[in-house]
Amino acid sequence: MTFDIIIPTYKPGEELKALLKGILIQTLRPDNIYIINTEEKFWKKEYEEILPVKVTHIKKSEFDHGATRRLGAKMSESDIFVCMTQDARPKDGRLFSNLLSAFNDEKVAISYARQETDEKAGEIERYTREYNYPDKDRVKSKSDIETMGIKAWFCSDVCAAYKKQIYEEAGGFVHPTVFNEDMLMAAKVMELGYKVVYKADARVVHYHEYSLWQQFSRNFDLGASHREYREVFSKVSSYKEGGRLVKDTALHLLRKGKFYLLPKLVFHSGAKLIGYKFGKNYDRLPKKLVLKFCMNKDYFK
Repeated sequence: MTFDIIIPTYKPGEELKALLKGILIQTLRPDNIYIINTEEKFWKKEYEEILPVKVTHIKKSEFDHGATRRLGAKMSESDIFVCMTQDARPKDGRLFSNLLSAFNDEKVAISYARQETDEKAGEIERYTREYNYPDKDRVKSKSDIETMGIKAWFCSDVCAAYKKQIYEEAGGFVHPTVFNEDMLMAAKVMELGYKVVYKADARVVHYHEYSLWQQFSRNFDLGASHREYREVFSKVSSYKEGGRLVKDTALHLLRKGKFYLLPKLVFHSGAKLIGYKFGKNYDRLPKKLVLKFCMNKDYFK
């Protein structure tokens, strides 16, 4: 199988260098690396000295989670394309060989990688990653939606591989969208009878330590995405899964003797929930409030 990598970038820095150097050590190397960079003034030629990459520059007002990756997918002529973000770095040299091994099954449309933290991460963020990205593979299909709910569609373009033929059969990434282009594609391929595979041995280091306001804003965008594509997301509930994560995290902190982190968990979980609820009603809010609450302001403008 041939494969390409698609990386949207914005104000790239040392994290992109780490990613490109991580690609260099892989046992399986891509045929092409397509970078869709937002605002040419932030691009540095030194990135191209690490690895040969094909760069396309767009304006900030043109960026869209679905449309930008759709542009990259259109450029790719390989059997597989891998979407990554600039702040994800391979954990070892077998990221792509393990990720692409899922396609030995011809019914697999998407495989996505495990996200891990490093030693700098806090306990809550570390457990959240372990909760969402466990150490065992999982094959998901349409039959799992009833038992798994929204988790059946869970997928992340932080590092996810797509079979180009099935991707095109599903109509490509939706656009415009402020969020969730990956989960919406997962939902579409499952509806067509294909599988989504979580590969626990394909590992990247990726996490965020968000502030309260950032949690609120990020989840505002998440809720807005669910509102925009309510014909899909209304079929499942996300509240149940969110509540389970909070409960399990609290129990984990108690077992670890880190009860002093419980207030942080409560406040951050509250910020997520309130942000999400506001986001689900974004089209009923004054434009000024939407622009104040959202994370991706250019999208809502």
